[in-house]
Amino acid sequence: MAHTMPLQLPTPRAPHAQGTPAPARRAYRLWQTGQGHAQHQRWGQAANAFASAHDLAPDPPYGLAAAHALICAGRAPQAVQRARATRQQFPDNALGYTLESHALLAMGRHAEAVQCLNQQPAHVARDVDHLRSLALALQRGQRHADAVPVFIQALSLKMTDAHLHFQLGMSFKDLGLKAEAAECVRTAIALGVGSSDMAARGQLWFLERESCRWAQAESAARDLHEIVRALPDGTPMEANPFTHATLADDPLQVLKVARHHALHAQRQCQPLPTRTAQAHAGRLRLGYLSADFHTHATSQLMVQLLEAHDRAAFEVHLFSTGPDDASALRGRIERACEHFVDLRGLPAPAMAERVRAAGIDILIDLKGATFDTLLPVLAHRPAPLQVTWLGFPGSTGAPFIDYLIGDPQVTPLAHADHFSEKIAQLPQCYQPNDAHREWPQPTPRAELGLPEYALVLCAFHQSYKISPAVFDTWCELLHELPQAVLWLLHWNTNVGQALRQAAAQRGIDSQRLHFAPVVPLTEHLARLASADLYLDAWPCNAHTTAGEALWMGVPVVTLTGPTFAQRVGASLLTSVGLPGLITHDVAAYRRRVVDLAAKPSELLALRLHLAQPWRTKPLFDGAQRARELEALLQRMWQRAVSGLPADHLGEQA
Repeated sequence: MAHTMPLQLPTPRAPHAQGTPAPARRAYRLWQTGQGHAQHQRWGQAANAFASAHDLAPDPPYGLAAAHALICAGRAPQAVQRARATRQQFPDNALGYTLESHALLAMGRHAEAVQCLNQQPAHVARDVDHLRSLALALQRGQRHADAVPVFIQALSLKMTDAHLHFQLGMSFKDLGLKAEAAECVRTAIALGVGSSDMAARGQLWFLERESCRWAQAESAARDLHEIVRALPDGTPMEANPFTHATLADDPLQVLKVARHHALHAQRQCQPLPTRTAQAHAGRLRLGYLSADFHTHATSQLMVQLLEAHDRAAFEVHLFSTGPDDASALRGRIERACEHFVDLRGLPAPAMAERVRAAGIDILIDLKGATFDTLLPVLAHRPAPLQVTWLGFPGSTGAPFIDYLIGDPQVTPLAHADHFSEKIAQLPQCYQPNDAHREWPQPTPRAELGLPEYALVLCAFHQSYKISPAVFDTWCELLHELPQAVLWLLHWNTNVGQALRQAAAQRGIDSQRLHFAPVVPLTEHLARLASADLYLDAWPCNAHTTAGEALWMGVPVVTLTGPTFAQRVGASLLTSVGLPGLITHDVAAYRRRVVDLAAKPSELLALRLHLAQPWRTKPLFDGAQRARELEALLQRMWQRAVSGLPADHLGEQA
């Protein structure tokens, strides 16, 4: 759901025919012209008309209308200037501060937006628009604990504002208070969020799963499924594709939701003039587009691949829309390319223009339909060939993306109707890895609060992946394996109590559940090595964490299924030569875990297998994955420059 900030702009006083200076009359006519453009969302023309009116008659309604239209037109720097000039001339006009803050937020300058709003004179009342803007500025600057009381203060002035309830929920979510966040979103839906209803309902389902409130999650899912089924195919609609991709097990419904959302993104964009693929001298220009070039799973996975690109054949550009966390990984990512372009704070059209100006041949989207999606950038079609990879476990549903990169396990060609894109298969595994990351010594169990001689079943999953069916199965395993404990991730404040209660209801001593906090990567890897076996979840498998477990020598038992998200475990295990740990139904999953628990020698053999680097090289060799990716991209490009449409590309050329 978009960060909506509705505003009531003032209307200028209509000039009387007699006695009104000509510039004032012309200014009013220009304002009327701008209003006509604004009603049809021709924001650039509206901004020009309002700005001309303000230049003729420097009254607040003209300047404020100009600033608002400039923001909507994606011209935030000019909007800052116009709003600032208006508020400096009329310091008691609260809306000037609010609009300047909106323009600063559009540029990603959250701290300056907060500072601007706090400069409003004390005698000028803080209305709901001011408080909403301050809360959102704090929220976008990741100051959620500060944002919450401001949202509540705004709600005290307008308790029926659905968007305030929703955004309050988003700050609760990022504070780890998932159940509280769910209640806020539920209230927003009840009050009415308009065209964002489907997206908000997807968020509600996800939050209830994160808080392990399974009955409420099931109710939210039923309501959402009814809406999705009733929505005609091809309808542009804001949705929450990540929720469906990870929680639903019907791949065609997953695709349907993704298509609705992609068409919603496309409807709001004006494509750039068509640029077709043309053979040219010199290297192929690759552009990677992401908000995650910092300490993030995407960067952790692909950094070695970026470093290993063949610079004689490829010119590599990274287009970053996310924060610079000044981490070692961020520095390594920046050094891994020739051109690191910071697009943070730019509107989607300007981002697309920068990609086009760089002459990118193949643009590789690393976000899909996740938070901070960049689908609106790709909808402008800045590159002749557009590809999605790695960041999203499923189809984007986007008609403006040509290929989805997968592998024979996650994207078998037999599943082509699950994807809007053409499938392009890497030969080993779609997931790259970093062979240069640390391989720390295992943390002693005593330091982790684990019993020394227990069978430690590790299930480090974000809590939304733990469904009642998954937890039932894990508890059944604990019944069958009295020497075992279940080691879980304390993902948020709700998880520990909820899962202990659920275990007790299933006849399991809650003391057999152990919870691990979220910690930095090296510490996380060291503790993983103390597990005996990693239990996968479904219908969304572990992705990055499963690879980390295998890296640390911990076997993974997975349950594969029909969706991309439920085939990742099978892809990883095939790539490390352990297909025997892939199961196809719950009964087989349970039997495999119980069999391994009863055969310590087999479990030891699996660990020894994983300890041999040459046996696991296909998964963990980022340099080899770079060669495979380059060959696949060349195949795509050769088709395109030959005038052929995109088509499925299996693992064999």
